[in-house]
Amino acid sequence: MLNRPQRFRRFSIWWLFVGLFVVACGLNLSIGSVPIPLDEILKIVLGGEPETATWKTIVLTFRLPKLLTAIVAGTALSVAGLQMQTLFGNPLAGPFVLGISSGASLGVAIAVLVGSAGNWGRVLSASSGAAVVLGLIVIVAQQIRNRETLLLLGLMFGYAANALVTILLHFSSSERIQSYITWTFGSFGGVTWERMSVFGVTVFSGLGVAYLLAKPLNLLLLGEASARSLGLRVRELQFWTIASAAVLAGAVTAFCGPIAFLGVAVPHLSRALLKTSDTRHLLPAVTLLGATLAVLSDWVAQVPGTQTVLPLNAVTAMLGTPVVTHAILQRHRR
Repeated sequence: MLNRPQRFRRFSIWWLFVGLFVVACGLNLSIGSVPIPLDEILKIVLGGEPETATWKTIVLTFRLPKLLTAIVAGTALSVAGLQMQTLFGNPLAGPFVLGISSGASLGVAIAVLVGSAGNWGRVLSASSGAAVVLGLIVIVAQQIRNRETLLLLGLMFGYAANALVTILLHFSSSERIQSYITWTFGSFGGVTWERMSVFGVTVFSGLGVAYLLAKPLNLLLLGEASARSLGLRVRELQFWTIASAAVLAGAVTAFCGPIAFLGVAVPHLSRALLKTSDTRHLLPAVTLLGATLAVLSDWVAQVPGTQTVLPLNAVTAMLGTPVVTHAILQRHRR
């Protein structure tokens, strides 16, 4: 039970999360290559007509879908990261430790470097690649009880997929290599209103499972032996946790490309700020903080006031590296 100062501190942090989220959304919609006043944005979103007609097109066709994509993707990666870190008992585990991202990358590499896939082709190829790796992991998870062994096998699947991508790159033309490399930069700008429904439904199905598993995952914090003695079906929990995290990470990779660091950094940052390991409290925290950092990363990547666009992966890495470094140092001191 929290005492009064602790409750006040946690209440203040939650308001900080909400405030940062609102500010991040405002910056993302308002300040870009074309500055648009906030009152005009509000008017556009509510269905009114702005002073300049082109502002409506910019907001509704480009900025608003990209903002929603960043929110959904940031939430998905952060929740998947929290699931993986809790399941494996390792604060440095991320949503892609099981090779899901590498499987999606292999699918896109095959489509782009061997075939000639368009945007939907890349999405389907990435989804197929992630699904294949997910299938292998689910099969292995049913045979292996040791979490560390499963983690290592997931890493091996990822290395194997990356090796195949390297071979494909070696034999591809420079134009196709450039197209694939551009995809690996990551972007929230590729999800149109048409794709948003598929992307959103996929992610929210994974999030629904994640929230249902919050209480059982808490028992794993006591250790596998203790969790089993309390009646927890560890294998069943392992299966559904991996499936949920894979759906979340796979969907984001398919639609947005491989987005690095958010899934590792956000859960650790949430633990540090809230001073708790309770998954039931951390899930809403990483949901809000992950969405906020994704929106801020996208805004920074646009380099406001210029026509320059930075690779999103580079921005998320710059934001996430200090947090992950702090996590490594803390783990070493213990």
